[in-house]
Amino acid sequence: MKKALLIVDVQNDFCPGGALAVPDGNKVVKPVNRMLEYFGAFGKSRPSWFIAASMDWHPDSHCSFKEQGGLWPPHCVQNTDGAYLHPDLNISPWSSMVFKKGFERDKDSYSAFGGSVNLSYMGTFGLNFSLEEVLKKLNVEKVYICGLATDYCVKATALDAVSKGFKTYLLTDACRAVNVKPGDDIRALSEIANAGIEFTTTDEVIRDE
Repeated sequence: MKKALLIVDVQNDFCPGGALAVPDGNKVVKPVNRMLEYFGAFGKSRPSWFIAASMDWHPDSHCSFKEQGGLWPPHCVQNTDGAYLHPDLNISPWSSMVFKKGFERDKDSYSAFGGSVNLSYMGTFGLNFSLEEVLKKLNVEKVYICGLATDYCVKATALDAVSKGFKTYLLTDACRAVNVKPGDDIRALSEIANAGIEFTTTDEVIRDE
């Protein structure tokens, strides 16, 4: 296993109607599902990819919330509907791992690499593993990143991935930006490109496989 699909924060609160909605955030679901159809455990052509998703999983009064001096309104509060993955995202708990991040009141992480997964069901005695640890244990060399939002968590995840030695690709058709300031998406894409991350699309990846 040498490739991974990293699905960043495709959660209800980041989609239209959510507490911190990304414009057209729900439109990433269709291209992400195409990747899952081809490369998930039950995919039609390449069942060998590792599938990972990240989730903000914040406690009440998290440090990123405006009331606590942060930048954002309350969002992705643990065990609320807004915190769960978009219901149309065809990700299976049996063929993927979900890494939760920002679950401590005084710590936050935009990057999926700041998240962890508990693998107690696999006999690891409740130990938590970081995304980097899991990818390296599985000998993943290339990661393909998509999700929400381009100018925040997607960018942070991509920059972390390349800094940790992974060949990194951004699936541009499966990302959307917040654009708190006009042009944030362009600036983020420029920063990502300057870090040596390659741009591609879900169609190109599926075609080339």
